[in-house]
Amino acid sequence: MNIFRLAGDMTHLASVLVLLLKIHTIKSCAGVSLKTQELYALVFAARYLDIFTHYISFYNTMMKLIFLGSSFSIVWYIRHHKIVRRSYDKDQDTFRHYFLVLPCLLLALLINEKLTFLEVMWTFSLYLEAVAILPQLVLLQRTRNIDNLTGQYVFLLGAYRALYILNWIYRYLTEPHYVHWITWIAGLVQTLLYADFFYYYFQSWKNNEKLHLPA
Repeated sequence: MNIFRLAGDMTHLASVLVLLLKIHTIKSCAGVSLKTQELYALVFAARYLDIFTHYISFYNTMMKLIFLGSSFSIVWYIRHHKIVRRSYDKDQDTFRHYFLVLPCLLLALLINEKLTFLEVMWTFSLYLEAVAILPQLVLLQRTRNIDNLTGQYVFLLGAYRALYILNWIYRYLTEPHYVHWITWIAGLVQTLLYADFFYYYFQSWKNNEKLHLPA
């Protein structure tokens, strides 16, 4: 654990809390992509299959439970809550997210650190997480009307991954033999997907304007 890893975890947690705050208190999921949330639920389900077999620490286990519980809760809210589901923009959230799942799984079977079930599922979760934000970004480009909480949620998600890159750099410089190319490349791809959003987010903040993404 180092300051960059801790900051990344807390930023990731903050992104989930912001989204839950929006959905639970405002009773609205406007601007939120169900497709992205379903992909994240699959990411965490695949990544944390070892939760009951591989204990690392109390902190690690609690974070796994929080992300598993929150991701499936968000999907349930959008799909089944009698008020929240009315605000879901199904007509705009049309990205065919299932087309991302099979290529990521095949890539995990071909490129992994160890050909075991848990290792392949963990690698699959890395590849899928790298592209899971795509339906959300496409939805924001289509609607263009981005409320503050949705914008903060996406910004915090991107910031979490950027902080993890700093964590990897720090560990590479301070820990001998710390090399994880799969994790690094997937994380870099994920961060690059946020680059356009970051630019317009900071522009709106600097000019004190409502956030808009170009169509």
